[in-house]
Amino acid sequence: MVANPQYSTYDSTYMTPEEYLSWEPTQDLRYEYVSGKVFAMTGGTKPHNRIALNLATALDSHLADKGCEVFIADVKLQLSSKGPYRYPDVMVTCDPRDKENNKFVEYPCLIVEVLSPSTEAKDRGSKFKKYRQLETLKEYVLIQPEQIGVECFRKNEQGLWVLYSYEAGETVNLESVGLSISVEALYRQVNFDNNDELAEEEDDEK
Repeated sequence: MVANPQYSTYDSTYMTPEEYLSWEPTQDLRYEYVSGKVFAMTGGTKPHNRIALNLATALDSHLADKGCEVFIADVKLQLSSKGPYRYPDVMVTCDPRDKENNKFVEYPCLIVEVLSPSTEAKDRGSKFKKYRQLETLKEYVLIQPEQIGVECFRKNEQGLWVLYSYEAGETVNLESVGLSISVEALYRQVNFDNNDELAEEEDDEK
């Protein structure tokens, strides 16, 4: 999903976390909350949605009997009681403490963001910086929706985040949940906008 600054009918330039948690459920749109400001969540592209759905479906099937929960897009992540509050594209929690709260997740082991041109810099920068503060988080995955490309940041035993990249023909290993999924399965039914252009370029070269 894509976040844009927006205040809707709220007439203040600043919200406390308590005001946000009370106000947001009354709105037609979902809003992220960062540093006292709210950001409306707008719709994504078909590839964005399909990738998130493919991964969430595989995760849900794999974890069905393992006491873990898989959430997609519509469930908030609380990074602290003061915020930020985010809506990751996909996240998994295996922590029993999260079963005590139906409003948001606090203890994820896996967070996945499907990138977009407007959010990529933030997903790689300030958002990941905050996510790394979660003690339970073991992997953070970024997925390109306009071309094949998967990046998995995995926390090692020394507490350092190590990057593992995956391309076409490879298998993505998500050690935090014990799932291996082929890149082809992850991108199943995804059509890239530049497919026709690439085909024309190949014909010109022949």
